[in-house]
Amino acid sequence: MRRGYHTLWTIGPEHREDPAYKAAGRRMDFALAVYERRSALGMSSAELTERAGLTVEEIERIEESGVDPTLELIESLAEALHSGALIDPRATPEFRFESRAA
Repeated sequence: MRRGYHTLWTIGPEHREDPAYKAAGRRMDFALAVYERRSALGMSSAELTERAGLTVEEIERIEESGVDPTLELIESLAEALHSGALIDPRATPEFRFESRAA
Protein backbone atom coordinates (compact mmCIF):
# COMPACT_ATOMS: atom_id res chain seq x y z
CA MET A 1 0.00 0.00 0.00
CA ARG A 2 1.31 3.41 -0.95
CA ARG A 3 1.37 6.11 1.68
CA GLY A 4 1.55 9.11 -0.63
CA TYR A 5 2.36 10.17 -4.14
CA HIS A 6 5.82 11.50 -3.40
CA THR A 7 7.20 9.06 -0.87
CA LEU A 8 9.42 7.29 -3.38
CA TRP A 9 10.88 10.24 -5.26
CA THR A 10 14.63 10.26 -5.58
CA ILE A 11 16.89 12.76 -7.27
CA GLY A 12 19.57 11.20 -9.41
CA PRO A 13 23.15 12.51 -9.21
CA GLU A 14 22.97 13.86 -12.76
CA HIS A 15 20.17 16.22 -11.68
CA ARG A 16 21.95 17.33 -8.50
CA GLU A 17 24.77 18.73 -10.64
CA ASP A 18 22.42 20.65 -12.93
CA PRO A 19 22.97 24.43 -12.53
CA ALA A 20 19.21 25.07 -12.39
CA TYR A 21 18.82 22.51 -9.59
CA LYS A 22 21.66 24.11 -7.63
CA ALA A 23 20.25 27.62 -8.18
CA ALA A 24 16.83 26.53 -6.91
CA GLY A 25 18.49 25.08 -3.81
CA ARG A 26 20.32 28.36 -3.14
CA ARG A 27 17.06 30.31 -3.47
CA MET A 28 15.32 27.96 -1.03
CA ASP A 29 18.18 28.17 1.49
CA PHE A 30 18.20 31.97 1.20
CA ALA A 31 14.42 32.17 1.65
CA LEU A 32 14.55 29.96 4.72
CA ALA A 33 17.42 31.94 6.22
CA VAL A 34 15.58 35.25 5.80
CA TYR A 35 12.36 33.87 7.23
CA GLU A 36 14.00 32.13 10.19
CA ARG A 37 16.11 35.14 11.17
CA ARG A 38 13.18 37.56 10.79
CA SER A 39 11.01 35.26 12.91
CA ALA A 40 13.72 34.81 15.55
CA LEU A 41 13.86 38.59 15.91
CA GLY A 42 10.06 38.82 16.14
CA MET A 43 10.13 41.11 13.12
CA SER A 44 7.17 41.45 10.77
CA SER A 45 7.55 41.48 7.00
CA ALA A 46 6.51 45.13 7.04
CA GLU A 47 9.26 46.00 9.52
CA LEU A 48 11.85 44.17 7.43
CA THR A 49 10.75 46.02 4.29
CA GLU A 50 11.26 49.32 6.07
CA ARG A 51 14.67 48.39 7.48
CA ALA A 52 15.96 46.84 4.23
CA GLY A 53 14.50 49.44 1.88
CA LEU A 54 12.54 46.82 -0.03
CA THR A 55 8.87 46.49 -0.92
CA VAL A 56 6.48 44.00 0.65
CA GLU A 57 6.31 42.23 -2.71
CA GLU A 58 10.10 41.89 -2.82
CA ILE A 59 10.22 40.39 0.69
CA GLU A 60 7.42 37.98 -0.23
CA ARG A 61 9.27 36.88 -3.39
CA ILE A 62 12.47 36.37 -1.36
CA GLU A 63 10.67 34.27 1.28
CA GLU A 64 8.92 32.26 -1.45
CA SER A 65 12.27 31.27 -3.04
CA GLY A 66 11.67 33.53 -6.03
CA VAL A 67 14.84 35.64 -5.85
CA ASP A 68 18.45 34.76 -6.56
CA PRO A 69 20.57 36.08 -3.69
CA THR A 70 22.96 38.79 -4.88
CA LEU A 71 25.76 40.20 -2.76
CA GLU A 72 23.99 43.57 -2.57
CA LEU A 73 20.74 41.93 -1.40
CA ILE A 74 22.54 39.73 1.15
CA GLU A 75 24.34 42.77 2.60
CA SER A 76 21.14 44.80 2.78
CA LEU A 77 19.22 42.03 4.53
CA ALA A 78 22.09 41.18 6.87
CA GLU A 79 22.17 44.79 8.02
CA ALA A 80 18.38 44.93 8.41
CA LEU A 81 18.40 41.63 10.32
CA HIS A 82 21.30 42.68 12.58
CA SER A 83 23.18 39.64 11.35
CA GLY A 84 26.18 38.27 9.60
CA ALA A 85 25.64 36.11 6.51
CA LEU A 86 27.28 32.70 6.40
CA ILE A 87 27.61 30.76 3.14
CA ASP A 88 29.06 27.25 3.08
CA PRO A 89 28.36 25.11 -0.02
CA ARG A 90 29.40 21.99 1.94
CA ALA A 91 26.69 22.50 4.56
CA THR A 92 22.96 22.01 4.44
CA PRO A 93 21.49 24.55 4.34
CA GLU A 94 24.23 26.40 2.45
CA PHE A 95 23.15 29.82 3.67
CA ARG A 96 22.17 31.29 7.02
CA PHE A 97 22.05 34.53 8.95
CA GLU A 98 23.52 34.56 12.45
CA SER A 99 23.43 37.22 15.10
CA ARG A 100 26.54 39.31 15.35
CA ALA A 101 28.88 38.70 18.27
CA ALA A 102 28.50 41.31 20.96
